Amino acid sequence: MTNTTIGVQGITEDDIAAYLANTPGFFERHAELLASVQLASPHGGRAVSLQERQMDMLRERIKGLERRIIEMIRAGHDNEALVHKMHRWTRAVMLARSASVLPQVLIEELKHEFMVPLAALRVWGVATAHTGLPWAQPVSEDLKTFTASLAGPFCGLNSGFEAAQWLAAEGTPAQSIALVPLRLGAASGECFGLLALGSPDALRFQSDMGTEFLQQIGDLASAALARLLHD
Repeated sequence: MTNTTIGVQGITEDDIAAYLANTPGFFERHAELLASVQLASPHGGRAVSLQERQMDMLRERIKGLERRIIEMIRAGHDNEALVHKMHRWTRAVMLARSASVLPQVLIEELKHEFMVPLAALRVWGVATAHTGLPWAQPVSEDLKTFTASLAGPFCGLNSGFEAAQWLAAEGTPAQSIALVPLRLGAASGECFGLLALGSPDALRFQSDMGTEFLQQIGDLASAALARLLHD
């Protein structure tokens, strides 16, 4: 608010505003002012009373609150749907018939529940019984080093990652990619695999997107796949 002088004695708009704010009985004693004061309407050039202007402001505030409530309800529905998807995926993984089919179940159910177009994984250091399976194929030492260096899931454009070659085997090139390290125990535990998610949409996995949900996926996948490791 500007400190405009409106009187010969130096009374300012701030002084008037402070007086009205600290004197709530003023408009009770001078109720006629509420109807006689004319203000410009924000919805046109016509003049409205102070009461009408206050009603307009109240309506706008109510509309803003309604929008926020609708957004909260929508977010609540989205979160509920996500919880159900996570529950179904986790249940399917836990019900996998054997360790050898577990990775395939994990991948297929992940693609189905979360509508991920492309998904693949590699696990290293597996038990001898699993060494010939597709998800246990050898990976480069560079990829192992890169995966171990990830503090959390990586999201961004596909810039020629080795893991993108696993996704390309499905016939559709990945434009964006998410790489989720698999670790034993806590986030700082030994790294034993990598889960790769991809999409032909370059905006699906962006570098500035939140990764908390992907981290949860990685934690659950790590717990399930750890039983595939060496005897």
